[in-house]
Amino acid sequence: MGVYLVGENIDKHRAHYMTETGNGVQLMRGIYADAGDDIEAMVLRHAVRIARYLYPHAYLSAASAMLLAPTRDGRLFLSGRRKQRTRIRSLEIIQNEAPPRPSVGRAVIGDDMGEFHVNVSAMRQRFLEAFRLRSEHAASLDEAMRESIAARLVEEYGSTQGAADAVFALARENQWSREAEQAERFLRRAPVAAPVANQATLDLIVAWHGAPIGNLTHDGFEWRWRSTDADGPALVRKTTPGLLPPFIEALLPEGWLNRVLKNPDERTELRSGKRYMSNITIVERVEELAQLPADILATPLDAYTRDAMFTGSYVGPGRGDLQHSFEQHLAAIFARGETPRLPGVQIKAPMFLDGSGKLAPSTDTPFTHILKPAGASGFEALPAIEWQSMELGRAGGFVMPSIALVRMPDDMPAALLVERFDIRTRQDDRRRLALEDMSSVLDVPAREKYTGTFERIAAALRPLSTDPEADLIVLLKRAVFAWLIADGDMHLKNMAMLKIAGEGSRTFTSVRMAPLYDAVTTRVFPSLEHDHMALKLSGKDERLKRADFRRFAVTAGITASAADTAMDELAAALERGLDGLALPAPLTDGSTGAERAAQMRDIVRGQLAAFS
Repeated sequence: MGVYLVGENIDKHRAHYMTETGNGVQLMRGIYADAGDDIEAMVLRHAVRIARYLYPHAYLSAASAMLLAPTRDGRLFLSGRRKQRTRIRSLEIIQNEAPPRPSVGRAVIGDDMGEFHVNVSAMRQRFLEAFRLRSEHAASLDEAMRESIAARLVEEYGSTQGAADAVFALARENQWSREAEQAERFLRRAPVAAPVANQATLDLIVAWHGAPIGNLTHDGFEWRWRSTDADGPALVRKTTPGLLPPFIEALLPEGWLNRVLKNPDERTELRSGKRYMSNITIVERVEELAQLPADILATPLDAYTRDAMFTGSYVGPGRGDLQHSFEQHLAAIFARGETPRLPGVQIKAPMFLDGSGKLAPSTDTPFTHILKPAGASGFEALPAIEWQSMELGRAGGFVMPSIALVRMPDDMPAALLVERFDIRTRQDDRRRLALEDMSSVLDVPAREKYTGTFERIAAALRPLSTDPEADLIVLLKRAVFAWLIADGDMHLKNMAMLKIAGEGSRTFTSVRMAPLYDAVTTRVFPSLEHDHMALKLSGKDERLKRADFRRFAVTAGITASAADTAMDELAAALERGLDGLALPAPLTDGSTGAERAAQMRDIVRGQLAAFS
């Protein structure tokens, strides 16, 4: 019902009877409430009525005179005969000592029990209260309230001078000269044409397949995400307040590219870059979206591949006659915001393969392929080893993108070219595709991509996948495959979900484990001879046995027979694939790459023998 005030709407005998029978609760002397009410909310709704009952000679002042109600944090400000504070549940009544000759007026208050009148500070009085020294009442009047009172006074007294004179007249009666000086200074201050803004703030438009889906803002302290695509599937989700959404964070460059771009933080990267994986563009002005090319696969890599070698023409950077390194050439390409940004620590370059077979950096063209050049300091054979690893994955039955080895200029080792599978393949294709890696799915920062477990991936995959039983088998086989080829880099960013939404669909029509896009035997490289699994499985990352994978299968909800069948089929397929695996002829030249490739095949044979 409301509050019961002894002497107003209840007598003391009935109030006592209510509490004795358990139907009422005494809040303080003379104030009661029904036991079944939401007492916290009820007290706030009737705060002014309660204050008038307790302090009939006090008046509402400061912010409460403006609001005619308590503040949002439950404070009600009064001025009266003495200073005191009274707390009743969630309500705090704060009373300061009123001046000797205050200017007050009458206000009408309405609550669930009807209307009543109370005294409140008049406009001049409120304005002076806003400038009291070391006063909680003054602090309750924010800048907007002060501006509102000042405008009201100028309107009443006809000018700034008239308002100042009226305020000074009241101040002299109450010996508030300091408050009057501050009030006049506020009235006479020069108007600000526009509020001063922090120039470090960002307001970025995030688009998916060229259509805006939300705004990413940074106020100089933290990030905020606001979706503007109510009719589309939820691609970017908010998790930890103030931090980048995990999907956006997973798109940002790491390692080498981050170093050459000299981006000190994620703000700088998002301001300088425009194009990212998963058909995402991030710009400051919506007009920029129309100027960026759509990533559509016009020329399949298989059309220019023979015997695993790329047969088109490569026109990207090489060592050349300049003194700059290959990495610096790539850095110059990435310096342009239109060049797509790639996550991961390995050196990669976004490329476009056109209809004539020309392979060039995709600065102003669609981003259709990823070039992975050789590394240095013992990693010159990386493309050859990754090609063999991926070919073993193909033999093992994994869905895979097209790949080819590319002859590089200036006697550089061959590079690996990988075709994107997360983009449209026709101009009239209206599907929307996105690749979300497991670091984003699990909301794990990229720097902690080695800290996950296969069990956590399985737990997240089951409710997300549109075919969870099949995808859990794929996950099991991916874990076994990483162990059998001695891949110590199968971390959270090297596994992903491929999400596809049909035209006009409000949800993803397909969410499946993405094709195998990154696999490499790491134990053939310097200092990695004893490399462990990147992610733990059954609590282990080394000395894994078939029993460990069976335990994982049980945890993931895979039947023992299905798990054994999947592992047997994979091991047998890898045995067969290994027998026919060999580098293409141009790479079998006795180089370090060929030597490490042979070493890799021996490692895999040893792993298979121990696993059977």
